[in-house]
Parts: sequence; C-alpha cells; structure tokens
Amino acid sequence: MHLETDTRTRILATAREMFHGRSYADVGIQEICEGAKVQKGSFYHFFPSKHSLAMAVIDDMADDWAHGFVAEAFDPSLPPVERLDYLVDAAYYWQKAATDIEGRMPGCLFGNLALEMSTRDDVMRAKLNAVFDRARDKFRATLDEAVQAGALAAMDTEATASAMLAYLEGIILLAKTRNDPDVILVLGPAIKTLRIELNH
Repeated sequence: MHLETDTRTRILATAREMFHGRSYADVGIQEICEGAKVQKGSFYHFFPSKHSLAMAVIDDMADDWAHGFVAEAFDPSLPPVERLDYLVDAAYYWQKAATDIEGRMPGCLFGNLALEMSTRDDVMRAKLNAVFDRARDKFRATLDEAVQAGALAAMDTEATASAMLAYLEGIILLAKTRNDPDVILVLGPAIKTLRIELNH
C-alpha cells in the first residue's frame, strides 16, 4: 500500500510541476511517466486518462493552497486587513522563489489552467471555478469581519471579495507576462482599496 501511495504521489507531483511550468496541452502521458519513473501500466492503474490526472492535480494543489499560504494569510489571529497584506506577500514570495529556481515565473496553476482550458472543457472549468469560489469565500469572511469590527466601511462583501480575487489573479498574470514577481509586490497592496458599494 505504501508503494502504491508513493507511486501515485510521484505521478501527481511530476504532472503538477509539468502542468504548472509549461501547460496542460504541452505535456504528454509518456513524459509524465518518464519524469515520475513509472511504467504506463502504473499510470493507468491510478489515472484512466491525462484528464483525470489533471483533475487530481487541481485537487492536490487546492489542498496545498488551502492548508499552506492561504491558511497562513487568512489566519483568524491576524487583524482582518493585515490578512490581505499577508496574502500579497505570500503570493510574491511563492512566485519569487519559483522564479529564482526556474528562471521564469510560473504564475498561478489554477489561473493558467483556467486560461488554457475553460473554453474547451466544462468539467475542468467547473472544478477550477470551485477552487476560485473557495478563495473568494476566504476574502468575503475577512471582509465581513473587518466591516463588523469597524475596520472597513460597509460594502457588498461578496462582490468585493470577487473583485479582490480577480485583482490578485490579474496581477499574478501580469507579473508572469513580464517574468517579474516584483509586479506583485508593487501592485498588490492596492487590493485593499477595492470596494463594491452596496445596492440600496
């Protein structure tokens, strides 16, 4: 059982790195098998297709994301507005570390896949949308808390949360296009200025 778990983990980790560093379409099953040092038979034992592997990669990355820097950034012990600063810093250092190692900025795996696949694959689009919805909910809970504490004026917290998520994904995309993580550091703090007014 341990050997099976290790094999599946290697396939997932290899695919995740390749999808993130390049693209879903650019990576083939044979290449993933070679990178993970497994036979194709082992691959198909765990994943019936590259598509099913990609869905598992999204789940795996979302789990790491939720329990890694997102959980740290949205730590309830931090004042609500400080969580937004922490999130921007975490996104910057994550992308900076990857750029220092690879020589190019990988961007957000979810954003990359959304751009590549959303018009071609409704199942993957729905899976990615669910990941973004969970991130939006973290923003919304933080904004609700900030409004209740009087740290921010009343606003449409759901719409503002969506705007903040879109802004963060947008600056990561821009930084990737320029291959410069410092774009996140310079533009990121403006996320706190976003607000969508309540409709009365």
